[in-house]
Amino acid sequence: MSSAQFKFGENLFVLPVVSPTDGYMGIDVSRLRESAGLVTYDNGMANTAVCKSSITYVDGENGILCYRGYGIEDLVEHCSFVEVAYLLVHGKLPTKEELNQFSTYLNEHSMIHEDMQHFFTGFPPNSHPMAILSAMVTSLFSFYPHIMEGDANFDITAARLISKVRTIAAFSYKKSRGQPVVYPRHDLSYCANFLNMMFNSPVKNYEINHHVVKALNQLFILHADHEQNCSTTAVRLVASARGNLYAAISAGISALWGSLHGGANQAVIEMLQMIYDDCGDVPKYVELAKNKENRFRLMGFGHAVYKNYDPRAKIAKTLCDTLLSIINVNDPLLDIALKLEEVALKDDYFISRKLYPNVDFYTGILYRAMGVPTNMLTVMFAIGRLPGWIAQWKETAEQVDGKIIRPRQIYIGPSRSGFVPIDKRM
Repeated sequence: MSSAQFKFGENLFVLPVVSPTDGYMGIDVSRLRESAGLVTYDNGMANTAVCKSSITYVDGENGILCYRGYGIEDLVEHCSFVEVAYLLVHGKLPTKEELNQFSTYLNEHSMIHEDMQHFFTGFPPNSHPMAILSAMVTSLFSFYPHIMEGDANFDITAARLISKVRTIAAFSYKKSRGQPVVYPRHDLSYCANFLNMMFNSPVKNYEINHHVVKALNQLFILHADHEQNCSTTAVRLVASARGNLYAAISAGISALWGSLHGGANQAVIEMLQMIYDDCGDVPKYVELAKNKENRFRLMGFGHAVYKNYDPRAKIAKTLCDTLLSIINVNDPLLDIALKLEEVALKDDYFISRKLYPNVDFYTGILYRAMGVPTNMLTVMFAIGRLPGWIAQWKETAEQVDGKIIRPRQIYIGPSRSGFVPIDKRM
């Protein structure tokens, strides 16, 4: 099928059909306004494809997630986060030589300019780390403007940002705690380096646990990309205007911050803490969630895309069970989470609505077990999502026929009225 027919009144319009590799076919309505004087209305763009992309495929009905054609399960099992970052940015898995070179770039560009240290002192001590991260990423363009000139090697550009965001995040945490920053080390891997910068201090030497490092790698892979979600659309929106990479990533960070998006993992922890403080009365809160008259909702259940069990949640749950038993962490909030999951998955209300636990339900517990405070949870999401955002920006910037994203609207305000001077207004 290469076209679809659309009838409006007595007129019949022929619309081209766009065929995918996998997933839904699309009806091209880009010329509908010109030919029929109509625009489409799709609240939240839940049924609108805004681009063609070869990066990530999500099948929400069957619980499938693939990066560049590789299943998320295989990537988590066999790859490091750095390998997956390379895959997303370049479209292929790296050879040993390419991976070594990319890792070298990550080490070489892990430091931030010393002048940027002064920026941290300008934020109030209780500033949310996401606010600091967004502002600092935007400021990177002032120090590294080469992206607008077209870097001869995009590896360096990608590695510079992936590495520096990790450093900025760790520095933000240290500043919020009133502690001296810990500089990156060239002898540590990407994730081990981050943990060391976060938790090492002159008072207590942080012992790097390879089980925690492995789990962090896997968590970052789970976060690395997720098709055209809110924050990715924000990145592509800025990229479509030919905005620079740093500005686009900063927009993505700001969008991710929302409690309906990346901030959901923080909201899950806060919800579990609230239930725990209320004597751990899980059935009470399950009933509150089912009550339409009550505003309470179970955070971490259901997903805008997945109408089956979120494949990332399955992996995160296994990681949760494994890691907490290895590092011998007894977390009462995990007990609440498991009870909540057990009750909800046996309840017809949740089953009929396919409200399964999503990835946010477990990742907050995992990060908490690693020692990451609640207000840093969305930052962890942002670090993991960064390679996907970079790939999406790059794909948008390289599209020869790409247009600036400029949606239409259905205007419902007052019709044009005659102007009334101020002295005659009632």
